[in-house]
Amino acid sequence: MELASLIKEYRNRFETKYGSRIRPAHIRAMNDILQCRTPAAGEIIVQCPDCAKIVHLSHSCGHRSCPKCQNHETGVWLDRQREKLLPVPYFLVTFTVPAVLRPIAWCHQQTFFNLLFETSVAALRDLGSDDRFLGGAIGMTGVLHTNSRKLDFHPHVHFLMPAGAIDVKNRLWKRKDWHFLFPEKALARLFRGKLIDRIRQEGWILPDGLRKHDWVVSCKEAGSGEPALKYLSRYLYRGIIAEKRIVENNDGKVGFLYRESRTGRWKKRILPGEDFLWLVLKHVLPRGFRRARDFGFLHGNARKKLRLVQL
Repeated sequence: MELASLIKEYRNRFETKYGSRIRPAHIRAMNDILQCRTPAAGEIIVQCPDCAKIVHLSHSCGHRSCPKCQNHETGVWLDRQREKLLPVPYFLVTFTVPAVLRPIAWCHQQTFFNLLFETSVAALRDLGSDDRFLGGAIGMTGVLHTNSRKLDFHPHVHFLMPAGAIDVKNRLWKRKDWHFLFPEKALARLFRGKLIDRIRQEGWILPDGLRKHDWVVSCKEAGSGEPALKYLSRYLYRGIIAEKRIVENNDGKVGFLYRESRTGRWKKRILPGEDFLWLVLKHVLPRGFRRARDFGFLHGNARKKLRLVQL
């Protein structure tokens, strides 16, 4: 079942119900998805050099929320990240925004998501420089996700980082071969303090009911790092849901499958067509926002340093 066909069918109802909340980015995403691989997107003429047969192929739209596009870009990103892998244990660190802060994140997406990257990286660097853990300058790759498994608005950022650091003073590479990287509670405290401080600097009002235990940070082993890279790459491009998971469209309602995080079982969620479109389109990021970012010795400007570490 194609997302484009659902947009055609439910667009009028969607715009009637959510007209006051629709942003230009949502309109652009719908228009691009509708034109994807159609003559409206332009055509390329391909001729076989042997039999001279000519075929007209329609261009893809190139929108990162389109489930039919960007497969090549995903492969390029994965290859580039694989070249940066080091022969050390990797960890996947996840910073989650408390539920009461999500309305602020929704209203100030560009700024808030940038703050989420900055404060979580600062928290990791503080612990990474501590001699009790890594004791040096660390590197990491971060990817922003805005959805839960049920596709609700749930901003969080994943960081894949090697268990190693550069001792800048002594010009040494330090690696740790253990099953523990950082204490999650200490990371959560640092993250909480830094993000609340930046929110206050922006002049935003902190909501009531913000409790200490709402700040969840997870730090798990990720083996060689490659399986985690494949997981992170799923939502970089091609939208937040694969079309094969959209399994039902009956009586004005759309059903899709999702996997429960606790049990691992597949479940079906059914919504009115216009609500399903809103569920998908509200995860369209502001134009030009970079969902994936590299930091430390994994940054693009530190290629020589990374190559030296690899050698």
